[in-house]
Amino acid sequence: MDFLLLVYAFLIFYSLFMLWRGIDRKRDRECYILDYECYKPTDDRKLDTEFSGKVIMRSKQLGLNEYKFLLKAIVNSGIGEQTYGPRIMFKGQEENPTLQDSVYEMEEFFHDSIDKLLARSGISPREIDVLVVNVSMLSSVPSLAARIINHYKLREDVKVFNLSGMGCSASLISLNIVQNVFKSCKNVYALAVTSESLSPNWYSGNDRSMILANCLFRSGGCAILLTNKRALKHRAMFKLKCLVRTHHGARDESYECCLQREDEQGRLGFHLGKSLPKAATRALVDNLREITPKILPVRELLRFMVVSLIRKYRSHRSTKGVVSPKPVINFKTGVDHFCIHTGGKAVIDGIGVNLDLTEYDLEPARMTLHRFGNTSASSLWYVLGYLEAKKRLKRGDRVLMVSFGAGFKCNSCLWEVVRDLDADNVWKDCIDSYPPDSLANPFMEKFGWINNEDQSTFVMPS
Repeated sequence: MDFLLLVYAFLIFYSLFMLWRGIDRKRDRECYILDYECYKPTDDRKLDTEFSGKVIMRSKQLGLNEYKFLLKAIVNSGIGEQTYGPRIMFKGQEENPTLQDSVYEMEEFFHDSIDKLLARSGISPREIDVLVVNVSMLSSVPSLAARIINHYKLREDVKVFNLSGMGCSASLISLNIVQNVFKSCKNVYALAVTSESLSPNWYSGNDRSMILANCLFRSGGCAILLTNKRALKHRAMFKLKCLVRTHHGARDESYECCLQREDEQGRLGFHLGKSLPKAATRALVDNLREITPKILPVRELLRFMVVSLIRKYRSHRSTKGVVSPKPVINFKTGVDHFCIHTGGKAVIDGIGVNLDLTEYDLEPARMTLHRFGNTSASSLWYVLGYLEAKKRLKRGDRVLMVSFGAGFKCNSCLWEVVRDLDADNVWKDCIDSYPPDSLANPFMEKFGWINNEDQSTFVMPS
């Protein structure tokens, strides 16, 4: 009898121990953001209306029809004239980039943002255990990650990941890599660096699907410091709750809508196809289908299911063919703030419609597009910075990030705000002027005369 009691006691205590161990291990796998630093280029790299016009007009491959197309695109883009471009444009050499131009553009961002991030956090470069770098359209040898390791003298055993070709959604892919490393390594620091190299990617031809990228993309980047050290959770800004990645590369239409290729004259550029909105919507729907049960409360999921069933029942019973409005999930029952990829005004509008968001919800993305443009994979962090600068992020709030990228991909994740946030960031010198009374840029006022010109008599003024 005593032996049986000992066996039972052992089994009970062993079960409790294993339960505690599992919970304890899970706590060590959490992913926290300690700090992040968005890059703000120097003012001599600002692309105002007048300079942007000069850049377009000095392209020898463009004619009146292309000028009209670009004018319409930039006027409707939602981009202001405070955005930044690579230095090569200001040298007038955008059509003849060198490798050094591309590398220097990246190193200028690396050294500025990483220096500020490590100095503010008090973390030594030698303490970094994981480094993930994503720059889609520049693949150098040695890698950009190796250049960071060399400059900051990181340890020999640092885990390194250098991503290219992942497009505007690469930032969340980098986070997913860090998240997975955290599951197998305890008490580590990770540095994620996200940007895009514009210097080697200026399109000098006249294919409309490719010159559009010249209008939309701008210089930017972000360095993010993460950890899974539970002792530092009180210092953290955000805690990762879940992350979902959706890839539609198996669908030809999605795969081909957004890719780097050469035009008929052999000029390299970035093609944005007419099927892009459809591909983005399809990827977003599939991504939301997976992440929704993970981020919304059960009551909202049950409400949506019941309303959907009632609608389906009524449509079958109706003899007049009357269909009731399609039910909409209320994402605000589980999300307080939305960080939407600033891929363009149409992208922001489309997500707003799909998620049934208000202008207040879309404001951070619209203002980021206006102030910084589409900075590719780093754009999400400028949107997050806007929320912080506006003092909207309070402890316990939940922030949903949604991004799109070539492939075609849609990635999303949910963050929980760990403490009230109101520190200065990249927005500090202009946040009080946002939102402005109007987001209209002065391109039409400056170059609207182009629309009145005739193809047969048009001569571009020098």
